[in-house]
Amino acid sequence: MDLRLYYQKIRDKQAEIEGEFAVVISNATGDGGKEGTKTEVPKRLAAKMVVDGSARLATADEAAEHRAGIAEAARQAEQAAAAARLQVSVISTRDLEQLKTDVRKHSKG
Repeated sequence: MDLRLYYQKIRDKQAEIEGEFAVVISNATGDGGKEGTKTEVPKRLAAKMVVDGSARLATADEAAEHRAGIAEAARQAEQAAAAARLQVSVISTRDLEQLKTDVRKHSKG
């Protein structure tokens, strides 16, 4: 294998990729790699994976779908974290009535 040619192919492929990161979709490989796994990686790694044949670049639609899924997962995780931070206080009926009375006094005056 000519290493200069190999690294030139990687540089050429890297130049074709727009942005800092690219979504790649894995190919089935002889060493157990599963086909169809989407991953966002730095463009240099994406170029190497494509040249090596272990992955292909995702289409614009596939990349948008992947990023939307990641954003939705992040939103759901944020909601779960917010729900975990929710604090509930238990107060007696007498204390509740006192609070209501205090609110009425302040709203009139």
